[in-house]
Amino acid sequence: MENNKKKDYTLSSVKNALLLLRSFSIDEPEKKVTDLASSLGLGKSTVSRLLATLASEGFVIKDPETQKYRLGLSILNLNTIITSNLEVNRESQPILQKLVHEIGETAHIAVLEGTDVVYLNKVECKHPVQILSHVGRRNPLHCTSSGKVILAYQEKELIEQFIEKGLEKYTAQTITNPEDFRTVLNKIKDQGYAISIEEIREGVASIAVPIRDYTGKVVYALSVIGPIHRMNPYNSSMIAKIKSAAKEISDRLGYLERLNPDLARA
Repeated sequence: MENNKKKDYTLSSVKNALLLLRSFSIDEPEKKVTDLASSLGLGKSTVSRLLATLASEGFVIKDPETQKYRLGLSILNLNTIITSNLEVNRESQPILQKLVHEIGETAHIAVLEGTDVVYLNKVECKHPVQILSHVGRRNPLHCTSSGKVILAYQEKELIEQFIEKGLEKYTAQTITNPEDFRTVLNKIKDQGYAISIEEIREGVASIAVPIRDYTGKVVYALSVIGPIHRMNPYNSSMIAKIKSAAKEISDRLGYLERLNPDLARA
């Protein structure tokens, strides 16, 4: 009984430590003990103890002047290991660089995780704009081109489960009506790409194309993002280049269209 209690306590501490690390973000890179305790629903002494342990291993750093904590270099080391070993990052990097050079806008690789898309890779253009994307960033599916293009190719049951949770409004252009959203997903699947114009942030447009793995399943999205005053998301030449780049990445991941003609039309 004593061992079981000790085991449960250890697991709880590990879970709380992970939740603590995940509470930091680009928007809130530094936090005080009281902020963390409040957001996680934990006692200040518990949070202080967890932070002290994490700091000893370099996962967080305390600013002696502000008394705020931020993520440490040990996190960066883990991130480097993960991203460098992701096959899609290795295979897509030169293709993204070429695409960005040709079209002059920032490109990303994104993956579905829960009800969000997470950006795995990013190559910026020479004149990037302040947009809601960075490696590791999570964005909602329904108002991003990456999210919509991945969701469009998922099983109907998964799509309906997502819609039932509600389509939150981010801007005046966000699609919040379930029937309208279903229509958009069907159109995306028919044309093979998705467009988002000021759906998550005003002044920003994006185009996304599906990337398939060796089984033919759509698991990633290649998106290009830029300001609407500079980027025309209806530009057929740009869309063709993004599709070509996505096909090349899919082929590098083991998907061969000539061997999967039915999937190519799906």
